[in-house]
Amino acid sequence: MTELSLMEGFSVPERVQWLALVEKALKGADFERRLVARTADGLRIAPLYGREEAPDGLARQQPGAAPYLRGASAATISPAWDIRQIHAGPDAATANAAILEDLEGGATSLKLLISAPGRLGLTPDTETLAAALKGVMLDVCPISLETGEDVVVAAESLGELWRAAGISEKARLGAFNADPLAALALTGTLRQPLDAALSEAAALAKSALGAPHLTALVADGHPYHAAGASEAQELAIVLATLAAYLRALEAAGIAPDQALPKIAINLAVDADQILGLAKLRAARRLVWQVADACGSGDAVAHMTFGAETSLRMMAKHDPWVNMLRTTIACATAAMGGAQSITVLPFTWALGQPDGFARRMARNTHLVLQEESGLGRVLDPAGGSFAIETLTSELAATAWKLFQEIEAAGGMAAVLTSDRIQDDIAKVAETRARQLATGRIEMTGVSAFPKLGDDGVKVVPWPATSGSANGGAVRIKPLAVRRLAEPFEELRAAAEAHAVTTETLSKVFLACVGDLASYGARATWITNFLAAGGVGAIQSAPLSDAAAIAAAFKDSGTTIACICGADATYTDLGAPAATALKSAGAQRVYLAGRPKDLEPALQAAGVDAFIFAGCDALAMLGDLHKALGIEKS
Repeated sequence: MTELSLMEGFSVPERVQWLALVEKALKGADFERRLVARTADGLRIAPLYGREEAPDGLARQQPGAAPYLRGASAATISPAWDIRQIHAGPDAATANAAILEDLEGGATSLKLLISAPGRLGLTPDTETLAAALKGVMLDVCPISLETGEDVVVAAESLGELWRAAGISEKARLGAFNADPLAALALTGTLRQPLDAALSEAAALAKSALGAPHLTALVADGHPYHAAGASEAQELAIVLATLAAYLRALEAAGIAPDQALPKIAINLAVDADQILGLAKLRAARRLVWQVADACGSGDAVAHMTFGAETSLRMMAKHDPWVNMLRTTIACATAAMGGAQSITVLPFTWALGQPDGFARRMARNTHLVLQEESGLGRVLDPAGGSFAIETLTSELAATAWKLFQEIEAAGGMAAVLTSDRIQDDIAKVAETRARQLATGRIEMTGVSAFPKLGDDGVKVVPWPATSGSANGGAVRIKPLAVRRLAEPFEELRAAAEAHAVTTETLSKVFLACVGDLASYGARATWITNFLAAGGVGAIQSAPLSDAAAIAAAFKDSGTTIACICGADATYTDLGAPAATALKSAGAQRVYLAGRPKDLEPALQAAGVDAFIFAGCDALAMLGDLHKALGIEKS
């Protein structure tokens, strides 16, 4: 049989040829500004990658071989990953009904939240856990706990259930997930000194040495991600946490080769698929570097790497879009080689997920596993010059941050000095500013928001017990905040005002010129206003001051925004502003920023310019004041 070559008859393109075409298309625009993106860590993402950018030794990296960049196994498994369903309700009977429904519907393991100050969940006593897990086959269903400080009590209760079911140590499946450093970072306090908490976690690991399918501790990046950490920060923190736990276990007499399989790694995944893939792949390589430095690199093959869809990307309004975000995140985690994945139900930010929300979370996994077949190929991103380059650069950046943490005394030291909290807050502030100014967009929140009823009804989360007080250790806690919250606060204020006044606040759009010239801007400004919970009344095409004034009076509004092309503003901008003010407009905005015309437009009555790149939160806050909308 003759081998078919798809390249036959074609010349091999050179990079210089591509750059020449790019330069022609850019028409003098700056290549770096137009075509190169930057991550939160400052890493460069180019539009095209070739073999020359690929890391050294790429061809030698194989699945199942150190440094485990491409996964710990050289063979695919079925199912490709563990479908871990989360349960946070405080009532055991209600939780049990939901758990059984989830398991029947395709979930393969459970994540149980245990109550803690400021967080809902089940109480960790044996009776409550027994009621919640009634009817669950504990010999085949792994149980993962999220406990905070009560990990020992919860672990002992779960151990009692295993013993009562006659399940031997070697057959126990689950994760205790002791993580005292993350508990301290989230709540800002621990009941006991940190050394005592670490010793307690080490003792828990020692008690689990005879259970090969049970992890005792976790180095979890999700709490830091939820507070706004960059990809490199999250990885560095996970590594520093892992190092701290290895030292604690070694002090308890557990060697690194035994300790490593008892510590799980958990990372957050969001809707940025490229960075998510790079982060998950880099994590395995970085963990191997730590393990190899301890002389136990091969133990990484027996460690568990899990992922959870990002809390910070979840939104309250138009939550259907959350399903798109979690689907991308779950696919990213699967292609990145996560062994267990937790998908937050799409209504998580609103309240308690009902059966439909939990079913959609399960089905996200099932569709990706069974219909898309994402588990049939090991490390599908492997060999991609772009992914491999970004993975290598991200790993190097994270390793440098990890070394800085270690040089400062380790994870405990940087937490108690507030350094990590402050560093994460700076990144979070930058990201929030980028969202406010449109540098990044969030569908359903800052871009294409949906006004009115989105059809989603949930039972709100019950009130929690509040934050922890007192304690032996106190630090500044992480400031966990979803990206959508500032916009949601504006929407909540506008909705409350609409209830009080029995009408939705609206702005009159004075559309000047013809539809072809103002259409795009009118659509953009309508979406801009909706992001703050404000509606728009769009006029017909207007071409003279008298028609503009009459249309405004007929609208019944008090605020106006002029919409048109910059060329149209030359003749109609100032007359439109004057006409609107004369007609009683309390405030006049103009869509766009025609810099040469700004002084004349302001003199004619334009109060502010709304344009791509302006601070949407500040502008919408200003509009709220003009509309009489008060903060909730």
